[in-house]
Amino acid sequence: MPLPFSLDHVNLWLIEDGKGWAAVDTGISLDMLKDNWRKLLTQHRLTRQIVTHCHPDHLGLAAWLEQETGAPLWITQGEFAFGHLLRAGTDAFGIAAMLQLYRRHGLDDARLAALEARGNGFLRGVPEMPQTYRRIMDGDQMIIGGKNWQVIVGYGHAPEHASLYCDELHVLVSGDMLLPRISTNVSVLAPNPDGNPLALFLASIEKLQSLPKDTLVLPSHGKPFRGLHARVTQLQAHHRERCNALRDACVSAKSAGDLLLVLFGREITDAHQIMFAMGETIAHLNYLEHANVLRCIDDNGQLRFIQTH
Repeated sequence: MPLPFSLDHVNLWLIEDGKGWAAVDTGISLDMLKDNWRKLLTQHRLTRQIVTHCHPDHLGLAAWLEQETGAPLWITQGEFAFGHLLRAGTDAFGIAAMLQLYRRHGLDDARLAALEARGNGFLRGVPEMPQTYRRIMDGDQMIIGGKNWQVIVGYGHAPEHASLYCDELHVLVSGDMLLPRISTNVSVLAPNPDGNPLALFLASIEKLQSLPKDTLVLPSHGKPFRGLHARVTQLQAHHRERCNALRDACVSAKSAGDLLLVLFGREITDAHQIMFAMGETIAHLNYLEHANVLRCIDDNGQLRFIQTH
């Protein structure tokens, strides 16, 4: 399904489920996607919607699909609750709180203004949400089409992201936790400014190493692939390199805003990408602070990081 971003598509999955089909993720709320779904629904009756996490490209059409088909939403409690909080956009979940976080971390006025003008992009991508859900949890065993699928919850990219693994098929529907060509965005958010989501993400993908090496990975972006173990190793090395680059740059005190070019190697002006880039830069800096590699200096409300040794 298409997306209106630089990451221009999301993979959705249909798993045969008795006399119908279980959908994994829904796509963002766009008329174009609704038209695509209408064509699919002429031949694929939905039994349920299993949503990996609350981001708009995964959850956006859940309410519409429920209204069109009656298929209920299956999702973790953390993702269901977080989705409703982001839609409401109040207090720590609103634009003002995000801007304050990024301002403290040194983002310049021009890019702050671009983010403010963008407004609540989540609400545009998820204009409605189902009001009820079937809760899924880590370790749950779900029978889909006569086969057993295990829920594997991962952290760091989203509050309580659910991947699905079928041992009989050696297939992992990985959602955004494991992608073939890019690294999943891992961001610090305003409600948890001192959090360490990168450590959570790295621990989550390390757990996936226990799956068989011939597992077929069905990711949310990019093509299906085998080589799960090698991909986890690549991602671990990637984040190690990014952390080393930030550590080396912080021989003098630097803010996250100062370090965007170090982490991404290019100027970022698109508001959608600024949000991801700032969240990810702060996540790497927090990771290094938690590891006692960097320390954070609060200079009259401006946060900067410097090497501890």
